[in-house]
Amino acid sequence: MSITLGLIKETKRPPDQRVALSPGECRQLKSTYPDLNIVVESSDQRSFSDQEYLDEGVAVSTDMQGCDYLLGIKEVNPDRLMEGKTYFFFSHTIKKQAYNRPLLQEVLRKKVRLIDYETLTDPAGNRIIGFGRFAGIIGTYNAILGYGKKYDLFHLKPVHQCRDRNEMEEELQKAKLHHLKIIVTGGGRSANGAIETLSTLKVRRVTPYEFLTYHYMEPVYCQLHSKDYYEAKDGSSWLKEEFYKQPEKYQSTFLPYTKTCDLLLACHFWDPRTAPLFTREQVRMPGFRISVIADVTCDVDGSIPTTFRTTTAQDPFYGYNPATEQEGEPFDKSTITVMAVDNLPSGLPRDASEMFGHDLMERVIPSIIHGDEDELLFRATIAQDGKLTERFGYLKDFVEGK
Repeated sequence: MSITLGLIKETKRPPDQRVALSPGECRQLKSTYPDLNIVVESSDQRSFSDQEYLDEGVAVSTDMQGCDYLLGIKEVNPDRLMEGKTYFFFSHTIKKQAYNRPLLQEVLRKKVRLIDYETLTDPAGNRIIGFGRFAGIIGTYNAILGYGKKYDLFHLKPVHQCRDRNEMEEELQKAKLHHLKIIVTGGGRSANGAIETLSTLKVRRVTPYEFLTYHYMEPVYCQLHSKDYYEAKDGSSWLKEEFYKQPEKYQSTFLPYTKTCDLLLACHFWDPRTAPLFTREQVRMPGFRISVIADVTCDVDGSIPTTFRTTTAQDPFYGYNPATEQEGEPFDKSTITVMAVDNLPSGLPRDASEMFGHDLMERVIPSIIHGDEDELLFRATIAQDGKLTERFGYLKDFVEGK
């Protein structure tokens, strides 16, 4: 039985240039699965042109009605959802994001089957696909760019002006970090991407103890995991399973790091029930040393209290004034420079798309073609036939506006 995949154009503003599959990946899929059809929705915003798809023998159209599965990247405008279709995209609904309530309501009204890339997991619950690695790579580049600009040490071109990752890494060699002390939080794709960029500059890794204890005459970084900066409120031992199931039982112990860190790369996952990494009151304390924060995970009013809005690739920084708790000039010495771009991978859209497409081909497409034997798609389905699935039933009150 033939299956038709549709690559839909991005309609969210500002426009995103990424796509789920590159032209070359479409050609590979068609070669591997002769009965597979792929249709690309025409777009003048995508990083790969319509002609590049046509050159690989992929159909380009403005009519996607005949597609069985529709693959996008960012949220689909509610009025563009086609009734009864199966969609894959990042819906940003599973944390009850209020701004996307109308989207989920329309998904249910139109009986759309919604599969969120974020909810595609293995049986153990680990995510199998995402752009996190590129978010970490680009977020770290932006942070270093911002640090150089703040102290007039060096000047790097904005990442969106780089042709590809190779050019970005060439540009990065201009950075002179001296004795900069950097913290990377988290252990997932974003953190690994951040460490990739630091490794490009040969920044030495040290332990959390060494980071807190010693002074260095070279740039160093340490990677912190949840157990390094959260402790049980009742003084009991840190238990990983309990922390992730009941994070409200834990409190932050990050304060000592704020007195030894210059640049913070926040790459950790944040649950809204979890205490923030530090507070705005602590930012005003004498000895708070962090001067540049790259909030790679970018949860507004979340784990990083200086992140009160998102920024764009074209204008990635703002200043946080600790005294007034208001926005100030991004590179003023009296403010903390904050980078809070919420779609970092779009800075290198071709590279990011090819990486994402590779994972999609390896880990997801086989379940579409051969049947969902391991229930990958079943587990990831948020809504189907006008109802929330059992796993995502907790969103019912959210959808109803309660």
